[in-house]
Parts: sequence; C-alpha cells; structure tokens
Amino acid sequence: MALNDNPDEYAKLRANPSLVEKLVPETIRYQSPIIHMRRTAKRDAELRGQKIAKGDKVVMWYVSGNWDEDAIPQADKFIINRAKPRRHLAFGAGIHRCVGDRLAELQLQILWEEVLKRQMDIEIEGEPERLYSNFIRGIRTLPVRIRA
Repeated sequence: MALNDNPDEYAKLRANPSLVEKLVPETIRYQSPIIHMRRTAKRDAELRGQKIAKGDKVVMWYVSGNWDEDAIPQADKFIINRAKPRRHLAFGAGIHRCVGDRLAELQLQILWEEVLKRQMDIEIEGEPERLYSNFIRGIRTLPVRIRA
C-alpha cells in the first residue's frame, strides 16, 4: 500500500532493486504492525517531566514512536532510501526486542527480491479490510492485481 501511495518511491525501487534492504525496515516502521505494548515500572522514574512511580502501568505506542519527528527526520513520509531505516521501534527495544525480527526482515526481503526479479507490478484494486484489533495493526484482506 505504501508503494502504491508513493509511486515515486515505487519507481525508485524498480530502478534500483538493491534498495530492498532499506525498503523492508522502512515498510515495517511506516506500517508499525504492533500498536502498543504495556509494561510495569520497576522503579520510580521521570520521563519528559512526567513522574512514573514504581508499579505504574506504562503503555508504549509504537506508531507514535515510529512517527516521532524528534527521532526520525520526515517520519510522516515513506522514504525507501532513508539513511538509517532500521532505527525504529516496531520490533521493540533492548531486552524486549522481538527475537524474530531478523527472520521477519529476511522473509520480506526475499519476497521483494523475487517480485522485482519477475518484474511483477502489484496494483491495489480496492480498500483494505482492516483487522479489528487494538493490538495488531493488520489487514484482513486487500484486493490487488498482479501483472507480470
């Protein structure tokens, strides 16, 4: 969807298939498949003037973090040749980072390499049916046309 919504980026990818390595993490950042995660504070802390007490429940909004202009320049834009594309929070961080992150990236990279090798054109034909969830930001169905 992001490539269809940004035809200049799609053209950039077709012209330079090596950009797949940056396309994948940028897509994951831009889509942010996990909406949020809740944690419990282990100690008193302060974050940007907000006091957090030991035992408080804290919600991390990945979509917000992945679109934070203070951390990611032009965060609202889908840019497949972004300088530091893996600098996002979609897989969590620190000890809470997803152990399957590299496998997920590799699967998507291989998929896009094969799509580009076969010169397949994926065109969206209708509106997505979104998954009804407050945790996963997913798509249940999306009608597309694939031309080789």
